[in-house]
Amino acid sequence: MYQYTEFDQAFVQQRAAQFRDQLERWQSGKLPEDDFRPLRLQNGWYVQRYAPMLRVAVPYGEINAAQIRVLARVAREYDAPEAEVFRTAMEGQGKLGTTFLPTHCAHFTTRTNVQFNWIPLSKAADVMDLLASVNLHGIQTSGNCIRNTTTDALAGIAPDEIVDPRPYAEILRQWTTLHPEFAFLPRKFKIAISGAQEDRAATGWHDVGLHVLKNAAGEVGFKVFVGGGMGRTPVIGTVIREFLPWNQIMNYIEAIVRVYNELGRRDNKYKARIKILVKAEGQAYIDAVEAEYQQIVEVDGGPHTVPQAEFDRVAAMFTTPALPTVASPAADEQALIAQAATDPAFARWLSRNVHAHKTPGLRAVTLSFKRVGQAPGDATGDQLDALAELMDSFSASEARVTHDQNVMLPWVQVNQLHALWQRAKALGLASTNVALLTDMIACPGGDFCALANARSLPIAEAITQRYQDLDELDDIGEVDLHISGCINSCGHHHSGHIGILGVDKDGKEWYQVTLGGSDGAELSGPAQAGKVIGPSFSAAEVPDVLEAVLTTYRDLRQPGEAFVDAVRRIGLDPFKEAGKAARHPAPELEDAAA
Repeated sequence: MYQYTEFDQAFVQQRAAQFRDQLERWQSGKLPEDDFRPLRLQNGWYVQRYAPMLRVAVPYGEINAAQIRVLARVAREYDAPEAEVFRTAMEGQGKLGTTFLPTHCAHFTTRTNVQFNWIPLSKAADVMDLLASVNLHGIQTSGNCIRNTTTDALAGIAPDEIVDPRPYAEILRQWTTLHPEFAFLPRKFKIAISGAQEDRAATGWHDVGLHVLKNAAGEVGFKVFVGGGMGRTPVIGTVIREFLPWNQIMNYIEAIVRVYNELGRRDNKYKARIKILVKAEGQAYIDAVEAEYQQIVEVDGGPHTVPQAEFDRVAAMFTTPALPTVASPAADEQALIAQAATDPAFARWLSRNVHAHKTPGLRAVTLSFKRVGQAPGDATGDQLDALAELMDSFSASEARVTHDQNVMLPWVQVNQLHALWQRAKALGLASTNVALLTDMIACPGGDFCALANARSLPIAEAITQRYQDLDELDDIGEVDLHISGCINSCGHHHSGHIGILGVDKDGKEWYQVTLGGSDGAELSGPAQAGKVIGPSFSAAEVPDVLEAVLTTYRDLRQPGEAFVDAVRRIGLDPFKEAGKAARHPAPELEDAAA
């Protein structure tokens, strides 16, 4: 993973010191609330339904064991006390309303960040100092700026990789951090980069999506997508450049963002994202970007052209860890096959949680943070400490936070897979549901978020409890289930093969179900938004509707046909009928029947 320089470290520490000064001036009344609010947001501090929420940046998902241990301390020492105070108060009033208030908990997000939901602002500066001690921060995890750039969890190690996207992601991170021209955009702005044949970074759903590729001459460049996004208006990004030379990427993104900064809507936050501008202007927007790019390159001299030496410097910071020499990789592979043949549970784990690696003798392993009684993507302080131990023992002290709210170990030796499985199983991190129905994405929803119309976590828990039979999950096959508590789509419901969206109807929680969406990964076909089936359903009805939909799929599928492919072949009508039939009787009918 990227190794921070002395400059990087000093920058993060100075930023933490600056935030402490801002916080103290706000606490003393010297800094008005309206002035402090954008400053705390620029450092990742929100105020949510019940308490502040901190979002910690994990650029392109890479994290080390020392950082995980500090996150465990934050969870245990700063998050836990306030969570417990709130839990006790709510229980005393009979208003707890959810089983998901943690004692000390971190939350892995779809943008590979980490969030905490209970830290008081009075402790915020202490937390930022602690994070800075291991080069963690909350810079640009919030606000109308360019956010954390994301990529594939397998970046740098995937067998199908064309170009490692991480150096480009790091160059963009350094360039955009605190960039004055991009600090107050019309709305937030997100970039994703994929360097593999399969797009595992959901690039089509981003404000800017970048595919690193090579042309016929072997030259490296980018295919550029602009204007993707979810929310109220789901849009897939438009290709505006088929091939951009790699060293022009900052000049070109500057042109993209400048045009957006100038023409983007600022009078209506629901129409302020770049996707609205691109959709409204079409070719005129693309022409404006090209004109601005030519101005930057030809008149201004291309000030942000990336020199080869600078790229080489950054790329060299992504060091491959020193691993023990393997005496006989072929023998280890044969031993693994033999172990799997005698242990079906281990074989299932290998097929679900273990991924191919470009380096012989190595594998990448997904540790599942999806289980009964714990919200998807949540990790307690104790679990984080246990994760750090696994990282030290099996993955050169490195891990990747994934888009699916799990954690991946990228440097596991084949001859250590069985030992890792046994340790992970004892910790409850070896569930073999990866890429299956219960490996769902879910936002925190109404249990935490002030914007949510409905709770996400009880729906996720009800579905998880219903589908505990691994044989049944395997028979259903790979299904991306995504749950959002509101139209802001933090749970990415639009891109789910099955999406669930919380809506408000007369002050009550209801849920829309969508089918056929995808994030653009190869097995799911091109990125597209799911379509709604039927009216909204009550919380009690959602698990039954989901079961009816899946039963319809199993009845109508062709041999080997995945769920999303069957939906697209069959059409929505049979699934709409199934959902309709699964609705519960109206209360007055239930009373009459009784």
